[in-house]
Amino acid sequence: MDILSATVMLFLIMDPLGNLPIFASILRHIDPKKRRRVLIRELLISLGIMLIFLYAGEAMLGFLGLRTESVSIAGGIILFLIAIRMIFPQPGGVVGLAAGEEPFIVPLAIPLMAGPSILATLILLAHTDSSRMTDWTIALIISWGLSAIILLFNGLFTKVLGEKGLSAVERLMGMVLVMISVQMFLDGIAKYLGTTA
Repeated sequence: MDILSATVMLFLIMDPLGNLPIFASILRHIDPKKRRRVLIRELLISLGIMLIFLYAGEAMLGFLGLRTESVSIAGGIILFLIAIRMIFPQPGGVVGLAAGEEPFIVPLAIPLMAGPSILATLILLAHTDSSRMTDWTIALIISWGLSAIILLFNGLFTKVLGEKGLSAVERLMGMVLVMISVQMFLDGIAKYLGTTA
């Protein structure tokens, strides 16, 4: 996997367009002067958490005694489930905060930006090829940066795309993520069969 593929995959998993309405509803009750500061703080916290998982991922897997194949298969399954939710969104929203209460780490940084799927993927990337940590870091920072731009200008994107446009883009991203997840699953199966043959 090259930097571009990793960037696209991480960006799709972060799903900033799908998170736009959730971020907007959580930040709606906060003083407009504080909104941008809170959002930037939460985005930076999420980046820090993702970098920790990227660099500590190899050590975690070594400690747990997991093989690359099992992580690849598990990662494929997780991404597939996330993609299905993107294509077929479930009714209901995020557990809200009291009106005016400022979010801290939860739910904006975790799990909306740095959710289980992105953390599992970062561990997988680190475990798959630990010699390319610079590449994975660049891919993470680019995908995070693109997501941050979309979320910081959430009002503009919502106006341009509208509710139906956001829904269509999220479903399209879900379809691409389904293909990536199936490939990851098949790669894991192929590696496993290759080692047992």
